[in-house]
Amino acid sequence: MSGLDEAIERYRSALSLHPPGHSQRPMYLNNLAISLRNRYLQRRVMSDLEEAIMHHREATSLIPPDDSHRFTCLNNLAISLGERFRQRGKMLDLDEAIYFRRVALPLPPPSDLHLCMSLNNLANSLRDRFQLQGIISDLDEAIIHHRTALLLTDDSNRPMCLNNLAISLRDRSRQQGIMSEHDDAIKLHREALSLCPIGHSHQSTSMNNLANSLRERYQQEGMVSDLNDAIELHRKALHLRLVDDPERLSSLNDLALSLRDRFLQQGQMSDLEEAIDRQNAALLLIPPGHSHRLSSLNNLALSLQDRFRRQNDRSDLERAFMLYSQLSDPPHAVSRTHLSTAKTWAASADIFNHSSALRAYKVALKFLDQQVALLSSSSHHFDVIREVVSSLSTDAFSCSVRRGALITAVELMEQGRAVLWTQLARFNIPLDELFISGDARTANLAEDFKRLSIRLRNAFDQSEDQSPQIRQLTMQWDEVVSRIRLLPNFSRFLLPPLFSDLQKAAEDGPVIIVNASQHSCDALIIHSARDPVHVPLDITQAKVFELSSQLDPSDELELVGILRKLWNDVVNPIVQALRESEVRPGSRIWWCPTAGFTPLPLHAAGPYEERKDNLSDIYISSYTPTLGTLVRARQQVSGDVSSQHFVAIGQGNPYQGEKLECVARELVAVADHVDAAISFTSLEDDNATVEGALDAFSRNQWLHLACHGTPNRTQPFESSFAMRDGPLMIKDIIQSNCKNPQFAFLSACHTTVGDKTSPDESIHLAAAMQFCGFRSVIGSMWSVNDEVASKVVSTFYRKLIGDSERLACTGAAVALHEAVRSLREEIPLEQQIVFIHIGV
Repeated sequence: MSGLDEAIERYRSALSLHPPGHSQRPMYLNNLAISLRNRYLQRRVMSDLEEAIMHHREATSLIPPDDSHRFTCLNNLAISLGERFRQRGKMLDLDEAIYFRRVALPLPPPSDLHLCMSLNNLANSLRDRFQLQGIISDLDEAIIHHRTALLLTDDSNRPMCLNNLAISLRDRSRQQGIMSEHDDAIKLHREALSLCPIGHSHQSTSMNNLANSLRERYQQEGMVSDLNDAIELHRKALHLRLVDDPERLSSLNDLALSLRDRFLQQGQMSDLEEAIDRQNAALLLIPPGHSHRLSSLNNLALSLQDRFRRQNDRSDLERAFMLYSQLSDPPHAVSRTHLSTAKTWAASADIFNHSSALRAYKVALKFLDQQVALLSSSSHHFDVIREVVSSLSTDAFSCSVRRGALITAVELMEQGRAVLWTQLARFNIPLDELFISGDARTANLAEDFKRLSIRLRNAFDQSEDQSPQIRQLTMQWDEVVSRIRLLPNFSRFLLPPLFSDLQKAAEDGPVIIVNASQHSCDALIIHSARDPVHVPLDITQAKVFELSSQLDPSDELELVGILRKLWNDVVNPIVQALRESEVRPGSRIWWCPTAGFTPLPLHAAGPYEERKDNLSDIYISSYTPTLGTLVRARQQVSGDVSSQHFVAIGQGNPYQGEKLECVARELVAVADHVDAAISFTSLEDDNATVEGALDAFSRNQWLHLACHGTPNRTQPFESSFAMRDGPLMIKDIIQSNCKNPQFAFLSACHTTVGDKTSPDESIHLAAAMQFCGFRSVIGSMWSVNDEVASKVVSTFYRKLIGDSERLACTGAAVALHEAVRSLREEIPLEQQIVFIHIGV
């Protein structure tokens, strides 16, 4: 170390003799930075690494694009940034490391071996980012670079390259369920181990990697021989790693995991006891804030829970939850591991009825919000959102209800649903109060927020990759948000809403949250001026999903059976509670269904027997995806209808799909009813294009759309309306610039149908219109008959305008209700209930 200290001082002296502008300055900057990074690796003094990065940046900025040393300088900067990421966990460092390594790739390397190492480092960083964010394109790119590096490597580095490729293949196999890639990974690990004789520097690493792959194959295929082989290899790898070897930690943890697996398979307590001993030893080696500490805490907590189940020693359970409690305040950016561990904590605490259950759910939902904020708010990352959201909010709701914390249940439910819409909406928040405050500094804050929000939205829309530019913009945006929260009346700006805010959704009638969780099914009735009312439901989550899967509107007998089942088990108990709360017949009510309840026609439930009322005979139903959505719709001002405009868009001859014969007639009926009440235009056939429709959205406050609607259940942002020249997709609609939008009637099929596996995200065409600001929307739950739609539309607008010859979007729900009632004798049941009202 004394030699390294002296080298650094001599480099500093040399640098002072080569001031800015000197041709040799980049070389001395680079050499000094490398020495500082080496000293950091020995002593872990952070200031050495910070200074190294500073000198690397200056060296890189001074080297001309065509300089032969530029490749090396860029990679050195990336290495130091990657090291700082491993220490502090800041995503900006990892993004920059990836960015600089990509910039270096096209440059001429000093040798094939240098290019090989650069590709390996880039691939490893991409895999690190995949581990944090779950974006599969990062892992795909990593595998491509690992394969190329393997072709370029020399014999001494071949085991490392084989291992790196194998690990990435294993990760992708786990993510996508491709077992052939897992088998390929095992073959590569075996080849790497065969190239490492006794004493080889990569021997223990190769053993450990092969053991991990064998363990994962055991978990997939159940071959005990794979697990036994893994344990033997882990023992050998641990024996080769000395007490001060930094890799000893991973060996201890990995051996413990395999031993716990064998305990769960064979029930031998000796395996579990050894696993706990190894996990305790590993935990002693990990300082607070280390990236591996979290997984070690989780692994030990799970083993302690296993031992509690066997031996019923309460101290094991208490220690397990004491370990989890260390999650509450992460030292740096929240990763997917933080979120998954918090979800495990919440699930375990719920199962054991531990007092930390509600706190665990709160921590998990806080991490969910932070994790989603790290992702580009675009359709490209919907798969990741779907995975991280899972059943978190529905289980949190159930846990709160079972513990009597009804207000908390509402808050947690709101926090965990529609997170992608919530994230997108963060960039559309109006700040009128700040702009008109009269204070120049406050107005500047509002302007900064608006400017950064626009730049972020544009950057997200243009790039699937979380580039350093996006990360930098996000940091600036977060700083502005923090400063806004310091202002009077803005302390909760963009924070999850409190119940007192959400309760405003019920100002014009009760809102009913209907929740299906693995633990219980419940309804909460939200009133405007009293505590929520709990209605336990005598139905299981499995039965709710069964009803959803059986729903076939074309089979009237089957449909009536489902509507009766919904009435008996779900809706009738809620109606009784509404009557006890003195909600009068004929009143409006709002449904807020979650999980398996989302695709079910709650508004149409009933006994369907003579002289007995169905729900539609008692109350007028509307829907809302979240309470916050309804609150925002209520807060928007309708304005003077004389300054508003109505557009009817009809496409009966789309670019693909069957011709719709009744579209022209439908648009004529709309015009006949509304032309006298509001400025009216229509777009039909050749004029009803994607561009024409988007332009109409920006110019009109009232919208009627008659065309084919096509849901995309796997990529819901590509759900679309069929125009003359192509599909008008959700991802196009949400970028439109609507000004004070009021009402949209979506006379098309499947406009409230979203992704089946993530119903709580509500990514469908009607939700997209809500996101654009339409306060009141009518959409469809399944296929709409062309001729029936024309009748419903004509009757709806006649009822909406009535004798007043005025339009008010708040009258849409009643108008739809009355229109359907008047047509009961003329149209089949499934078409009577296909249209639903969403919003005010």
